[in-house]
Parts: sequence; C-alpha cells; structure tokens
Amino acid sequence: MKRVYFFIDGFNFYHSVNYPWLFKYKWLNYAELAKILIKKDEKIEKVLFFTAFANWDPPKVARHKILIRALGSFGVETIEGRFKTKQIKCRWCKKFFDQPIEKQTDVNIAVNLLKSAVQDKFDKAYIVSGDTDLIPAIRALKELYPQKEIWVVFPFGRKGKELTSVCDFHIKIKPIHLAACVFPDPLILPDGSVLSRPNNWI
Repeated sequence: MKRVYFFIDGFNFYHSVNYPWLFKYKWLNYAELAKILIKKDEKIEKVLFFTAFANWDPPKVARHKILIRALGSFGVETIEGRFKTKQIKCRWCKKFFDQPIEKQTDVNIAVNLLKSAVQDKFDKAYIVSGDTDLIPAIRALKELYPQKEIWVVFPFGRKGKELTSVCDFHIKIKPIHLAACVFPDPLILPDGSVLSRPNNWI
C-alpha cells in the first residue's frame, strides 16, 4: 500500500467556496474528502490542514475554531500561520489603510512537505491548493526524491497550468465531492459533545 499524506491549503480552499450558494461546504470534513480522493492501493497516513485565525474578527474566529475542533475529532492536524498588517494605498483616494495579509501558509506547507519527504513519511502527497507559490518546493522535492509522487488537487473552480506542469498528476474537486463530505449537523464527537454548523454556513 502506498503511504499518503494530504496537505490542505485552508484559505485557498475557503476562498473557493466563499460564495453564498457554496457556504454550506465550509462545514467540510477534510478527512472524508481525503478518503474519497485516494486510490484503492493507498493508505492515508496524515491529513494536515494549514490555516490562520482572523483575530480582528471574533465571530469569524469562533466559527473557525468550531471547524478545527470538528476536524481534529477525525484526526486532521491543524498547522497555524498568522496574519500580518500591511499598509495599502488606495488608488482612488490616495490614503493609506491597514490591510491584514495572511502569511506563512504556503511556507508552512512547503516546509512540512519537504520535511515529511526527508523523513520518508509518505510515498505520495496530495496538495489541495491552487497556489503557485508552492512550485519551488514541489520542484525541489521532485529533484531530491523523484520516486515520490506529487498530485495537486485543485479546490472547486480553481485551475493552474504552472502547478500541473511540476506535478505527476492533477485532479479537480467537483460538487459531488463536496456534497459527499459535509459534516452532519449537529455533529456528535467521540467524547459525546455536540458541535453545530455555524448559521453563516447554511
């Protein structure tokens, strides 16, 4: 059996479903998504979820923590980045204003991808993202460990020729995949506690 790791770019995925008609897919079981994407001769060793908290928006953080708790109950490991405030100049009024910019996610994915390869943790990696910033890390891994497979899984509505050119294969997440992986509502955890899908995600 091939050992498989999943590297999920949380924000890249989030923005792919951040439309009113897709909000329900924010309440998604990524462990289940991994199961339906792998081949019959593969075994999931780990699912890593990369994200960061929007600390300036407490209600959004609260929703985010509910999702992370739900994912953790299914064995998904969360790796946090952070947001950094950057001054942006408005091209219309010419004034400067603070804009939170998500940082570290692509670096965290790259570091964990390469570290896991060096430690020989997987035979095949699925990278769920459409972020081209991951290309240098993928190229380096393929150069160092050509026997290890790298598949890119594009979130719904995403695509990218540059990413597909450096990977062994690519697949696209379809509505049928999303529909099959939504958490039940309410979700009863193994310890008996109950989580409800945030109202904003219905």
